[in-house]
Amino acid sequence: MENNPNTVIAVRQLDVYQKHHLILSQVDVEMRRGEFVYLIGKTGTGKSSLLRTLYADIPVQAGEVEVCQYRLDGLRDRDIPYLRRKIGIVFQDFQLLMDRNIHDNLLFVLKATAWKDREAMERRIKEVLEKVGLETKAHKMPYRLSGGEQQRVAIARALLNDPELILADEPTGNLDPDTSEEIMKLLVEISKSGCAVLLATHDFLMISKFPSRILMCADGRIKEETF
Repeated sequence: MENNPNTVIAVRQLDVYQKHHLILSQVDVEMRRGEFVYLIGKTGTGKSSLLRTLYADIPVQAGEVEVCQYRLDGLRDRDIPYLRRKIGIVFQDFQLLMDRNIHDNLLFVLKATAWKDREAMERRIKEVLEKVGLETKAHKMPYRLSGGEQQRVAIARALLNDPELILADEPTGNLDPDTSEEIMKLLVEISKSGCAVLLATHDFLMISKFPSRILMCADGRIKEETF
């Protein structure tokens, strides 16, 4: 597989299995730095399974996959944490730790990804909260924030390790239209800074407002789509 430093995802002839059931076959996908790409398709067509494969939650059984310069076919378990430091993951349901404030949610991730310098950690927390417009909310508990603010925290968490790629799985699925638009603007802005964003969504209104390249999951395959 060609090793291009501007390529963050290179997938060749990938078959995606879940519990021995073939979900997607012969997938060919490439993404470069700073690209913003939608992944669309009906529920159960394989969107989340593909994302899980890209962050090594589902092992590669057939095909070639390279993500952020890591070959996933044959990836060793001990290398998975290093791969994931180059990837930011944003979920529909936020997945924040409800027993600690926003600052401590972010601190937990930095400690878990081997940051040691407390001053550097505090500086990075401040930087990512400023980037998502929540610099005054570090002391708040997650349940004191709106859904949109919680998703901004999830995006800040995804940015902590300055990733090359963000994988977002229905990030506006639990949000109202106005808040969804704010989150979309933020993700588009992040892609323009050089971090590729692959976003799985059903939200065709947002796709029409923020048009970009589209990959469609249907009938066990992925193909380029126009909207």
